[in-house]
Amino acid sequence: MIRIGSGAGFAGDRIEPAEILVEQANLDYLVLECLAERTIALAQKRKKQDAHTGYDVLLEKRMRSLIPKISGKKVRIITNMGAANPIAGANKIIEIAKELNITLKVAAVTGDDTLTKISPDDLAWETEKPLKDHGQIVSANAYIGVDALLDALTSDAQIIIAGRIADPSLFLAPMIHEFNWSVDDYDLLAKGTVIGHLLECAGQLTGGYFADPGKKDIKDMANLGFPFADILADGSATFSKVESTGGQITLRTAKEQLLYEVVDPNAYITPDVIADFTSVKLEEISEGLIKVDGAVGLPMPQKLKVSIGYEAGYIGEGEISYAGPNATARASLAGDIIQERIGHLFGEFRVDLIGVNACHRNSFRESDPYEVRLRVAGKAKSMAEAAIIGEEVEALYTNGPAGGGGARKVVNEVIGVVSTFIDRDQVRYQTQLKEYVANETL
Repeated sequence: MIRIGSGAGFAGDRIEPAEILVEQANLDYLVLECLAERTIALAQKRKKQDAHTGYDVLLEKRMRSLIPKISGKKVRIITNMGAANPIAGANKIIEIAKELNITLKVAAVTGDDTLTKISPDDLAWETEKPLKDHGQIVSANAYIGVDALLDALTSDAQIIIAGRIADPSLFLAPMIHEFNWSVDDYDLLAKGTVIGHLLECAGQLTGGYFADPGKKDIKDMANLGFPFADILADGSATFSKVESTGGQITLRTAKEQLLYEVVDPNAYITPDVIADFTSVKLEEISEGLIKVDGAVGLPMPQKLKVSIGYEAGYIGEGEISYAGPNATARASLAGDIIQERIGHLFGEFRVDLIGVNACHRNSFRESDPYEVRLRVAGKAKSMAEAAIIGEEVEALYTNGPAGGGGARKVVNEVIGVVSTFIDRDQVRYQTQLKEYVANETL
C-alpha cells in the first residue's frame, strides 16, 4: 500500500493543508497540482522577460514551508510548479535548501515545451482556424504523462518538479513506480487515473466547491482539510483526510469530483490511457472513509494535446456602485451613458449590473436590490484604448446619475488559450538532478 496526499489543487491554493498532511498523515507522496492553461502561458511570458523565472509564483513560499517539514521523512513531493521553467524552479528549491542548510535532492523534468515543434499553420481544436489567426503565439506546452516522471522516480530525489504534466498523471506515476505496473496494463492505469482525478483538485473532494448552505452543508469549511488516498496494488483505494481538519469526504463529494471536468465518462482521455469511468464503484466504508474501485482502460492516444497561449490584446474595466432606492434604475442609466459614449469603439464590449444580470445576462429578480454595482468591460488592441473604459466609468462621479461611489478602473493584458495536437513521438523528456548537502558547521 502507498499513501498519496493532495497538497494543492490550483496555483493559488492554500499552503496550510499541505503542511498538515506532511506533519500528520504519514504520507509516501505529496502531490502539488498547481498548473492550468492560462497559468503556464503567463509563466512563459515571465520567462521571456527573465530566463531565471517562469516557475510558479508561489513556489518559493510553498517550499520554504515544506522543505523543513519533509526533512528526515520518507515523503516525496511531486509537482508541476515548474510551469514554464522546471530547471529554474529546481534551482530555486536548491537555493532555499541551502539557505535552510537542509540536505535535499531535486529532479527537474522537462520536455513539455513544444513551441519549436508546432506550426502557426496548425489548426486550433476549438476554432478549426490556423493558430496564427488568433494572435502572436507566446507558448506551446504539451500535456505529458507518467512516462516523463518514471525516470525521476527511480532516483532518490525527494522533490520532483515538472511542467505541464497532466493532472492525474502526477498521482498515477508513483503508483506505477511503487507497484511495478506495466504501462500497457490499461485497466490498472485507468483505475489509477480515477484515483488521480479524485485527488487532483484537493479541497474539492473534501467539500470545497461542493458546499451549498441549507442544501449541501459542509462543516468547518474555514479549516478545510485536503484528502489523501491509501492505494493498493490492485488499483483500489480508500480516501480520507486528517481527522482534526474541517470538511467532509462523502459519497456525494466523491461523485461530484469524479464527474468534474469530464466531458465523456466513457472516454476520459489522458496522455497515459483512455479511461472509462462508467464502471467505477464508490462505497462508504465508514463516516469520512470512501472506497473507490473499478474503471476500464483503452490504449493511450497517439497524439498529445498542446495548450497554446497567444497575445489576445487588453481588457479595460470600470466599476461603480449605486445604492438605496431606485439603485437599479440609476445603475442602468449609468450603463446606457457609457454604452452610448464609447460602446461603438470596441468589437467586444459588455455592460453588467452586478447583482441583477451579470452572470446569466438576464434579470430574474422579483424586487429591486438595494445596491447594484455597474461593471463595464471591453477588449482592445492597445493598453491606451483599453484604459478609456475605466476613465469613462470614473467620470460618472459627476457626469452620471446620483449617488455613484467606489469607482474602480483597471487594464489587464489578455493571454488567450487554444489547443492543438502533436504526435507523441515528437516529445522528448529529460531529467536533471540537483542536490545540496547540508554543511554541519553552518
